[in-house]
Amino acid sequence: MTDASTPTQTATATAVLPPSDGAIPPGTEDRRPTVRPRGRQLRARVSSVLKHAGLIAFGFVMLYPLLWMLASSFKPNALIFREPGLIPTDIDLSNYTDGWNALLHPFSHYLINSAIVVLGSLLGNLLSCSLAAYAFARLEFKGKRLWFAVMLMSIMLPIHVVIVPQYVLFSQLEWINTFLPLIVPKLLATDAFFIFLMVQFFRGIPRELDEAATLDGANHLRIYLQIMLPLSMPALATTAIFTFIWTWNDFFSQLIFLTRPEMYTVPIALRTFVDSTGESSWGSLFAMSIVSLIPVFIAFLFGQKYLVKGIATTGIK
Repeated sequence: MTDASTPTQTATATAVLPPSDGAIPPGTEDRRPTVRPRGRQLRARVSSVLKHAGLIAFGFVMLYPLLWMLASSFKPNALIFREPGLIPTDIDLSNYTDGWNALLHPFSHYLINSAIVVLGSLLGNLLSCSLAAYAFARLEFKGKRLWFAVMLMSIMLPIHVVIVPQYVLFSQLEWINTFLPLIVPKLLATDAFFIFLMVQFFRGIPRELDEAATLDGANHLRIYLQIMLPLSMPALATTAIFTFIWTWNDFFSQLIFLTRPEMYTVPIALRTFVDSTGESSWGSLFAMSIVSLIPVFIAFLFGQKYLVKGIATTGIK
């Protein structure tokens, strides 16, 4: 009796025990405990926090001059350089009212002058640069590669080299103290950077669209207006934003061609707040500087997605 039950118990015990080679029996894989690499996740989280903290600190360092100027625009002149902190102890709003009417004309007069120059430059660059880019990207003409190389080399030409011949030419045309020297060159596709930007974007548009339009009887002007421009909105928006910012902040060219106070734009008007022989009105200067930055901030805020998309999709081809 005892000897008969011994083999059965031995067989049962042998079936329950796992194999001696360490292999997992079939059907028992899901029963193994999951070991999570908590140490690795912790290190990744700490690294992410440190990276974000570093970016925030770097961004604060970059924005500190702007924040200091904003805080100083609410301080009296006597406390601007005496209290370098960002929180003013004495708030003075008179800097904005005094700065608005401190010059020969209200500051709105100079804002309108800058708006006229910016609008003319904006329309000129969008029209002329897109036409030149379409010619380089879609048309075939003699010396195309040569003229394209010359156009690219003009990017490396400093403005100080051409400003004197331009001044002589515009002086003979009696365009000094007018907005024409600042607007007319934009109508002649003088900004090679925007031409190159649009050429690269036009090359990414399939030529099958041009061929289909040609079969329907469309000429180059119709292809340019109805196909290329609607598909090139990111590149056009990028050109518009850069033109707006660069023209609005341009000081050198406007200082050369505009010498009468009634023709001053915003950068030149801000320069008149700084007096080299007497006391400068720093509070009014900072206040009007903040006012002049509002259009740039609004343009960048609403056009940021088009700016990123235009730059990101331009260098693909």
